[in-house]
Amino acid sequence: MAEFSEGELEQHRVGLTGFCYRMLGGAGEAEDAVQETMLKAWKAAEDYDPGRAALSTWLYRIATNVCIDLTRGARRRAVAMDFGPAATGPEIGPALPGRWVEPMPDARILPDDPAELAAQRESVRLAFVAALQQLPPRQRAVLILREVLAWPAAEVATLLDTTVASVNSALQRARAAIRRPVPAAPLDDEHRALLDRYVTAFERFDVDTLTALLHQDATMSMPPFAWWLQGRAAIRFVLERSDGGCHGARLLPTGANGSPAFGQYRPNGDVFRPFALVVLELSGGLIVNTITFLDAVDDFPRFGLPAELRADEFPVRPS
Repeated sequence: MAEFSEGELEQHRVGLTGFCYRMLGGAGEAEDAVQETMLKAWKAAEDYDPGRAALSTWLYRIATNVCIDLTRGARRRAVAMDFGPAATGPEIGPALPGRWVEPMPDARILPDDPAELAAQRESVRLAFVAALQQLPPRQRAVLILREVLAWPAAEVATLLDTTVASVNSALQRARAAIRRPVPAAPLDDEHRALLDRYVTAFERFDVDTLTALLHQDATMSMPPFAWWLQGRAAIRFVLERSDGGCHGARLLPTGANGSPAFGQYRPNGDVFRPFALVVLELSGGLIVNTITFLDAVDDFPRFGLPAELRADEFPVRPS
């Protein structure tokens, strides 16, 4: 007879989704992996022995095996910077579908507890999730469990059916292979004011203000294209030569990967239609990275964003 209830399983869903997302880099993949983990756990409930391992350890063991199976033969997910040097102009080249670390809503992968949230936000930044994909799957699991989730080495060894020495060795190799992410900036009053200025400038396509809000070394990318830009000057150069297609757009706030994000809608008759998901990374009162996911329209419901906006409720801002 099962030693746990369905409700007890559900208490682990957010944590498991965050783990699977870091392991796989794909939003849909992560949620599918969690569903498979829950199903396997429920079917094997009579085999669970609480005297041998905590329920969390047992669930994460199942999730780790599910994720490792999914990585076999799969193409590694990446961010634009992994594909080559920065572009020098507006020519974006061909799309590369299916090869990207995908954005994920904060609510599905980050804990509610403020202390845990602060500790984990940086570990779901898009660049760090992409860096994790470069590690062998078992090293990836060790780094996430030890560094992100702060599990003891002995518990990780139990989960992976290995020794503490092997876990420590894998952790050392993983640490040497990738750099820890830069701590994410807190969303304080300064950065809230920055976001307000950004939204106003974006909807007016005010290039002067948009570029003034950027860090000197800011980056900009637009998955599913490998094209990306580095530096305020390069970004301004491209914006000045664009067709102003963002003019009149509307932005609705959401959250993705521990960072502020917006659903971008374009005017279409008497409604605004979804166009892209914009994720911003902030530091020191400036924008340091802008990622515009042009292929994320189908994911708007995942982020709590509506399928359309009525134009009479969101009038276009004057220039």
